[in-house]
Amino acid sequence: MDIHEGIDSTLMILHNQLKEKPDQLEVRVIKEYGHLPRIECYAGQLNQVFMNILTNAIDALEEVRSRKPDPHKQQENQLPTIRIRTEQSGANRIAISIEDNGSGMSELVQKRLFDPFFTTKPVGKGTGMGMPISHQIVTEKHRGSLKCCSTIGQGTQFLIEIPIRLHV
Repeated sequence: MDIHEGIDSTLMILHNQLKEKPDQLEVRVIKEYGHLPRIECYAGQLNQVFMNILTNAIDALEEVRSRKPDPHKQQENQLPTIRIRTEQSGANRIAISIEDNGSGMSELVQKRLFDPFFTTKPVGKGTGMGMPISHQIVTEKHRGSLKCCSTIGQGTQFLIEIPIRLHV
């Protein structure tokens, strides 16, 4: 699989959620793609991980999107942004970073993030299964790692590391 194609197709599916609306700013997506080989993976499942993380990032940017930027302060961090970076992180590994400048998460939330049925979303909006399933796909199916770093008021970064070859 070409990881970049998987990310791009996921972004295409989410296009309507990213674009500007009368009451919301557009979410700017910055892609910093490194040179990656094609990888052995379960493509559909990995795309599900991208979908879960990107959907959560869009939700986290809701507050930033509803604030109109101050025209006198053209600051980068005023614009709702998702930054996606990819790189080869060793002879047999790749790393994918998905970062937003949303509201961030407390340490308590970060500790429970991969617990089944844990959600910070209002009733009816989330099941609390997206991140536990994503964690299982990355760690068990792909023998990789999924980590989260977040700071309240600054945003969140998810870092996925998976092997290039599943069966070595």
